[in-house]
Amino acid sequence: MPQREILLRSWLEGLVGLAECSLELASGDASFRRYFRAALADGSTRIVMDAPPENEDCRSFVDVAGHLVELGLNVPVVYASDLDRGFLLLSDLGSKHYLELLDQGDGERLYADALSALLVMQACGRREDLPEYSRELLLQEMGLFREWLLGRYLELSITEDEQQMLDEMFGLLVDNALQQPQVFVHRDYHSRNLLVTSAPNPGILDFQDAVIGPVTYDLVSLLKDCYISWPREQVREWVFGYYELALQSGVLRSEHEDSFLRWFDLMGVQRHLKAAGIFARLNIRDGKPGYLQDIPRTLDYIVDLVPEYPELAPLAKLLSARVLPAL
Repeated sequence: MPQREILLRSWLEGLVGLAECSLELASGDASFRRYFRAALADGSTRIVMDAPPENEDCRSFVDVAGHLVELGLNVPVVYASDLDRGFLLLSDLGSKHYLELLDQGDGERLYADALSALLVMQACGRREDLPEYSRELLLQEMGLFREWLLGRYLELSITEDEQQMLDEMFGLLVDNALQQPQVFVHRDYHSRNLLVTSAPNPGILDFQDAVIGPVTYDLVSLLKDCYISWPREQVREWVFGYYELALQSGVLRSEHEDSFLRWFDLMGVQRHLKAAGIFARLNIRDGKPGYLQDIPRTLDYIVDLVPEYPELAPLAKLLSARVLPAL
């Protein structure tokens, strides 16, 4: 038995009612964390998080979870923790991910619930004591695309003109992010981190990297999901429906209307460049090739925007001519 699992079972044995529980792997994710489902003697279940402290910090998870619970959102309740060793005992929200059910004709209801929960986070979520989505962080994220996808995975030789184009494009995207109203940002709000639950739906996972950042970031994560895509007109309808709700809640003001779709679309370009780089890194560094299949969808979002945003044409040309054909 691996040493981490021995430590984990030893910790569980010291908790009331868990000495005889059985464990089975519930899921891994795109980090170093693993999740086990613990079956208790009374038939109930708990989720056990194993987050090696040299790679992950459980403190942010516990902190943000407590805050979101206070807002009335459905997130895992922390029953017990060993922060030094990276173990958490959590409530079990189930295993029905949005991604598995969106194609079954219930998308409108599921997205309505997810957008309502997002509005609560943006309208009521705290705007202090969290890291800022700074210029440096935004640029660092897009650097993952250049380093891990272009350089390490595809081994493309990028010309000096292409390097300059990327620098200019990154600057445009950062400026777009920073000019938006800054709110609580979950930072990974998409179909693999939302669970279909009884009220209140959805169950929300993977919020430990929350920051204060652009108002459209979580919206684009949800509606331009790297794992499932929707027709452009449907996305626009959801976007402007959300704008109206955010306006009524004081998250946005009427003068933001003309800028909102552009904010949303260009925020998507930043996120999709970041995600494509992360997917390549997961394959190379972490031995997780399953995310490679999602890179074409992720980059196609950018290429599809050129008719509306001609300033993206140089980036789209690089993607269409050199990146997508090599994937």
